[in-house]
Parts: sequence; C-alpha cells; structure tokens
Amino acid sequence: MSVRVRVPTPLRKFTNGADEVNAQGPNVRAIVDDLDRSYPGIRERICDETGKVRRFVNVYVNGDDIRFLQNLETSLKDGDNISIVPAIAGGL
Repeated sequence: MSVRVRVPTPLRKFTNGADEVNAQGPNVRAIVDDLDRSYPGIRERICDETGKVRRFVNVYVNGDDIRFLQNLETSLKDGDNISIVPAIAGGL
C-alpha cells in the first residue's frame, strides 16, 4: 500500500529537495524503514537509537498524532497521508 509522506525542510536534503514522497508499508514503522531504504540516513533523524520516534519529532497520520494512536505500530491504508513535523522551540 502506498502513502504520501510530507517531508519537513530540514529532512529534504535526504529526499533531493522533495517536499512529498511516496512510501510503502502497512504501518508507520514500515514507512520509516521504506523511507530509509530510498533515502539513507533519514531514519536516524526521525527515530532515536532505541527505534522510538525522537522527542522533538512529531508524526501525524491524516492529521492525528501517532503518540495518541499506536505510535510506530499505527496501521495505515492506501492513500493515507503522513506528516513529519519537527518540534519548534522559541521564546521572546
């Protein structure tokens, strides 16, 4: 099954500048693996050394935060949209 992945600006160096790419997999973990096969090094920017999504990275499936679903095991269906959003911090 194919899903569309929106790639944030900091990760576009891995996707040759593409802001959206397609990936294959039944769940978010498989999508991250597929992305890393096509764009080596991107997984390390999304997941930490234990394989969990990094604290400062948010991943959404059709607008829903995977942390409130089944995290990396969140099931996908053909045509779903995934957004990878780095957390932004700032102050006055």
